[in-house]
Amino acid sequence: MKKSISYTIISISVMVLSFSCQSNSTPLPAKTDTVYLKQPVVGLKEKILTAAEQKALTPDSVIQNLKDGNKRFMNNDLTARDHSALVRDATAGQYPKAVILSCLDSRVPVEDIFDNGIGDLFVARVAGNFANDDILGSMEYGCKVSGAKLILVMGHEYCGAIKAAIENVRLGNITHMLANIKPAIAASQDFKGVKSAKEPDYIDYVTKNNIIHTIEVIRAKSPILKDMADKGEIKIVGAFYDLNTGEVKFLK
Repeated sequence: MKKSISYTIISISVMVLSFSCQSNSTPLPAKTDTVYLKQPVVGLKEKILTAAEQKALTPDSVIQNLKDGNKRFMNNDLTARDHSALVRDATAGQYPKAVILSCLDSRVPVEDIFDNGIGDLFVARVAGNFANDDILGSMEYGCKVSGAKLILVMGHEYCGAIKAAIENVRLGNITHMLANIKPAIAASQDFKGVKSAKEPDYIDYVTKNNIIHTIEVIRAKSPILKDMADKGEIKIVGAFYDLNTGEVKFLK
């Protein structure tokens, strides 16, 4: 009986020793995978804008940058970015190119539409992309204090806020919010067709007039931004986003 136990112990010892030798000579797949994941990601080429790079920008060069980015977005050719690295790099400061005033709509991902990343754009969002005192103050900060070269007011196709304003929706704070869009409806009386929230062409017409009205409000209610625009330090422009194609059409 004792001899049998001894043979069993010896056999187990040999098996353990054999397994140990194999483990030391051949890396486990899990370790190989871990090493692979730590390799640098290929193709990342985006970086945070510096103060010097921002200063060298012009309003027209920023407009062209946004147009080029939108073409890449439409072609599904977005710039590769290491977002974790960009977040860390941006902690020291920010030097964005532009202030974008966009609608709240979830189908309008502003940075993606222009293929811009962390630190590139100030983005203000409100249903109907109108400018109130808070938005104006934010724009003044973005341009006068932080050096952005462009203000872009961007509306979009099938805008729910525009439809609600046309229908004169009354609901909580939405009622007061929609009052900011009513001037665009008044400016759209020359529309040649049915003036209805069910008419897509009319909604788009009011939307574009709303963009124009918002630009007028910015210039009228912010002497700081008007002065910067008059001196050519910034431009204040409008654009219309097509939900069907992803194209941003800049208004003249």
